[in-house]
Amino acid sequence: MLAGVKLLGRKKDNPPPRDSEAAGDVEATADSDADAEAKASGKTAPKGRPTPKRDSSRRRGPIAPAPMTTAEARRRRKELRGPKLSREERREDKAERRAEMSQRRERMMAGDDAYLLPRDKGPVRALARDIVDARRISVLGLFMPAALGLIFIMLAVPQVQYYISPAMLVLMAIMIVDGFFLGRKVNRVVDEKYPDHTEGGWKLGFYAASRASQLRRMRAPRPRVSRGEKVA
Repeated sequence: MLAGVKLLGRKKDNPPPRDSEAAGDVEATADSDADAEAKASGKTAPKGRPTPKRDSSRRRGPIAPAPMTTAEARRRRKELRGPKLSREERREDKAERRAEMSQRRERMMAGDDAYLLPRDKGPVRALARDIVDARRISVLGLFMPAALGLIFIMLAVPQVQYYISPAMLVLMAIMIVDGFFLGRKVNRVVDEKYPDHTEGGWKLGFYAASRASQLRRMRAPRPRVSRGEKVA
């Protein structure tokens, strides 16, 4: 009876602890213990809580505010750029950069492997270039001048347009055949000299054909063999 009276007389603002609240307290205690264990072991915190790197309370160092005006942004760029150079110093700096670029280009055109583009590096690519440059007659090399000549004639004399289109198709067919035989020759010579190379046949053939389609004076690196010269 006394217990029943005490329960009836309990105030409403002090309800007895529920099972869910007790479970929440137990879960919070378990989470804090898990965090402590994760910090001690160096592992990532459990899912649902920020990792140490993402925790905003662990950020260090102030963040510079964004510039409010154009003048302030210009001043910051000047500070990052370093001390201002005089006119003579800027002129000397430009001359040095120009000389360095010219030297690098000259070495690249001479075939220095350290300055070549990635597609031109290696003894296999060098041999393929020599085979292409040693050809006496290259139909692929005549394609660009012939195509430009046909286009000029078509613009100058529109009446021959009916004959220009078939001529262009025939020229392209001849170019494809010539590129195919050139690729086979390059692959055969490369296989004989470098049997352990890893270059693909189609890839090497396309590289040789693309070089052959350029005018000789416009090829880079510069040809190092003469026309008709025997390439080992």
